[in-house]
This record gives sequence, structure tokens and C-alpha cells, in this order.
Amino acid sequence: MSSPDKVIALDVAIIGGGSAGMALAARLEQVSAVVFEPKTPAERDCSWALWARPEQLQALSPAVTGRWDRWRLIDDCGEVIHHSGEFCYTSLSAERYLQHCEDSLNDSVSLVRAPVESLIPEQGGGQINAAGQAYTASTIYDSRPSKSADNSLCQHFIGWEIITTEPIDNADIATLMDFRVDQSRGLHFIYVLPYSDRHLLVESTMISNQPEEKDWYRHAISQWLADRNIQIQSQLREEYGVISMAAVKPSTTTIAQIGAAGGSVRLSSGYAFSTIQTQMAALADTISAGERKVPAAFSRRLVFMDKVFNRALNARPDHGVTVFMAMAKSLNGEQFARFMLGHAGLGEWAKVIMAMPKWPFIVAALRQVFSHD
Repeated sequence: MSSPDKVIALDVAIIGGGSAGMALAARLEQVSAVVFEPKTPAERDCSWALWARPEQLQALSPAVTGRWDRWRLIDDCGEVIHHSGEFCYTSLSAERYLQHCEDSLNDSVSLVRAPVESLIPEQGGGQINAAGQAYTASTIYDSRPSKSADNSLCQHFIGWEIITTEPIDNADIATLMDFRVDQSRGLHFIYVLPYSDRHLLVESTMISNQPEEKDWYRHAISQWLADRNIQIQSQLREEYGVISMAAVKPSTTTIAQIGAAGGSVRLSSGYAFSTIQTQMAALADTISAGERKVPAAFSRRLVFMDKVFNRALNARPDHGVTVFMAMAKSLNGEQFARFMLGHAGLGEWAKVIMAMPKWPFIVAALRQVFSHD
């Protein structure tokens, strides 16, 4: 590629226009910035979820596809239903959220719909080439996902958005985990978001070390629907995803990483959206103040506890259903939401710890202490 005649100078360059990149870009003020993202919002569409407070719902309203004041976990022995007056479980359209962020960009922030072709880092910034143009930036934030270690624990799924022929029961309850499915290959559950009594998102989700063939998830969804005599009138879309539940190791120390690449995914649950929002808001304030360091997504204590949890789950996946159901039973709705968000206090942690099978977690904690991971 021939070098362009003019190099465009920037304060900030953001590589990747996903939830982290666009959340940061939409908050930047009084700095010149460019987001490099080859895909349109429609090409990145999927379902994101979080526990939201009323003030968050207002800010996210253009992207909200559903909200539930009640949610549940189910196994062969029964169900736990939570209700919260403080939080509601909320589903977002990634396409609508990303488009809303694009529409909110200040005049000093632009979007280049092209991949980064080359990057020469230098003291936190560097030179970028994209779409035949060269840019220099004082600071670069890279949100491209890091490569996970082979055979590390991950959450993988296929989801169908469907219209049913008949109304379903309990359309006001989000089913976070229905464990009444095949558990032979890892911790497996069905996740159901009823947008209405006939409009559903149904996902087959597995937590294990290796994704399955796609038809395996599809069969699980079909079987779950058949067992409940739920018939599909039309399938609107299918989504597939793999979320690493292993700690992120930075691919470089010269460029700051954000989003999943920067450790914003909660290791024990795979939730990230709320953390990204908080982290990017803090980073935007930091940039406005003249600093550029990315705030930590989680405390060291929380990261340690999540690593212990994942070690125990990986060593004894047959305990997984018992562990999640025991955790749900030990907390009320507000406590459960805070715990999943990573905001639990010592009292909530104590309740969860007391509900867990002790020996597998003691062994996992000791191994984590001596692993230097």
C-alpha cells in the first residue's frame, strides 16, 4: 500500500466499534478521536443483557428489547424465582445500542468503516493505517478480543429468536438457567427471554472447555421446546457466541486494551455490559482530565474469587447445577443482581460461600493461591 500524502493527527484512536469502543467514543468530549470498525451495527447484532436500575433504563431506552422484574433458575428439584424493586433484568439489541452510540458522537469524533491494516505502537499511542489513510494518535485503545488459551473454560451458545404458534405460560419471567437438559458434556442450561407471550429468545448454553458442533445446540433447543409442547410459527434469527471465562492476558503492554480484551467480562458469569458501561464512563472522565489510564474493571479480590469459582466448576462440572441453585437460594433478588454485577458486599459473599459445597472450593482456592495465575 502506498503511503498517503497527509497523516491525520488525533488525540485518541479506538480500534473496534463494539460495546466498549462505542461506549467510550460516545462519551468523548473536546478531544479529536476516530473509531476504526469495519462492520455496521446491523452486522454486529445480537442480544445483550444486564440488571438495570431505572436511571440506566432511561439512558438505554433506544436499545431495550425487553425487561423483567422477575427471573428464575430451575432444576429437576424445583425453581428459585427472584423479584427486585431495585433492578430489572433487561435485554438490549446490540444493533440498536451501537447505532444509538454512533448517532451520539460529537463533531470531533468520527467513524472509519474499515479494519486497521497496520499498527505501529509508540508510548501508548502510535501510527495506524486504515482504508489507505495514515493516522497518528497520542493514545490508542484497542478493543479487539484477545485470543483465549486452548482448552480454557468458556461459555458457548446458540440462540433462536422465535414466534410461537400459541401463547406460553409465565411470559413475565425471564428464565436465566433451566438445567433440565442434557448435562453429560458440561454444565448445560436453557436461557429464555419472553419478549411477549409468543415472542421468545431461547438459547442453549454450555459452560465447558470446548464448544460443541452447532447442531448439538439446535437439537437441545428443539428438544426443550418439544418437551413443553411449544411450536415455532417462525424463526426470526439465530445467534452464536463463545465467551471466554478465563482471565485475559494482555496481547501487548504498549497499547491500552478495553472491553473483553481489557478484562471487563465477569469470569464466573460471562456478563460484561454493565461493567463496560461503568469502566468506559470512568475512562472518558479520565481522558477529559488529561489522563489516559484505563480504570480496573474489577477488584483483585473479586477476580480471585471468580478464578476460584471457575477452578472448582472446571474440576467438578457435575457440581455445577447444585452450585448455581444453592447460590440462587441463598440470596434475595437485590442481592442476586448485585452479586451477578460484581457489586456484592461481604454479607452477600458470606451467604454464597456458606451455601457452597466446601471441599471443592477449598481445594480450588489453594490451587489458585499457588498457581501464580
